[in-house]
Amino acid sequence: MTITDEDCLPETLAFNEQFEAAAASRPARGQAPNAAVLALLRRNRLGGDAPPVRLVHGKDRVVEGGVRVRVFAPGHVTGVYLHIHGGGWAFGSADGQDERLWRIAEQARLAVVSVDYRLAPEHPFPAGPDDCEAAARWLVDHAASEFGTERLLIGGESAGAHLGVVTLLRLRDRHGLTGVFRAANLLFGPYDLSMTPSQRSFGPRRLLSNTDTLRGSYELFTPGTGEERRRSPEISPLFADLTGLPPARIVVGTEDPLLDDSLFLAARWRAAGAHVHLGVVAGAMHGFTLFPLTVTERELRREREFLASA
Repeated sequence: MTITDEDCLPETLAFNEQFEAAAASRPARGQAPNAAVLALLRRNRLGGDAPPVRLVHGKDRVVEGGVRVRVFAPGHVTGVYLHIHGGGWAFGSADGQDERLWRIAEQARLAVVSVDYRLAPEHPFPAGPDDCEAAARWLVDHAASEFGTERLLIGGESAGAHLGVVTLLRLRDRHGLTGVFRAANLLFGPYDLSMTPSQRSFGPRRLLSNTDTLRGSYELFTPGTGEERRRSPEISPLFADLTGLPPARIVVGTEDPLLDDSLFLAARWRAAGAHVHLGVVAGAMHGFTLFPLTVTERELRREREFLASA
């Protein structure tokens, strides 16, 4: 394991301390956020009052199966990136990162298709995975006619990274489709919903995610499901057979309760025979790419470079 960005460690750790101090003044989140908290988080995934900035470059569409997507298509397209947003399967939206997705589209010369999948608890498992699978199938069938290319990539952040892996496994197991997506870009995802050691031991630290908030998210996504059932490969891809999956870029911070998830997934991905680039960012907390940090700019640049060259 190589830990990157150690030169930024003082800035990154100082930001973590500021985030924790600010969080201490807010009411603690319970294991499952109530309707009011969910409504707040859905307005802005950082929990503020301002809604995300919607760019005119993004176009909302409904594709086969009634799945909503948001599309960014620059003038010259060499591939299509199927993006799946994070938010604990319960908040976030396809228009929550317009500026970042448009930068990927322009600089990596990709059409970006972001899935506005149905959210828990109103739509628990398997609704979200079903929508991502349907969007992926639509791209497999229509990318050439819609965007002039069959070069497909997939990825996402946090719950979106989890859904990205689940989607690849569904394409392989349900439709016999391997190799149609050429690479996977997976940022700080949860891959064992029965909880890895780092999830269990992280405790109550008031960073963007901790042991209690993860448990709450799992209960919203898979209500009434015990730990053993959550180890099913269709829910926790860490327990799946990973053969036939594409090369992957897996990124996580050292201060993320999901650290083990990325480490374990990278090891199993390699053991299944695919290339993996594992990036472990010194001092970074869960969701660090949402914040104005030096490591964020570096990570987003590396992401664009990976997607452009994959």
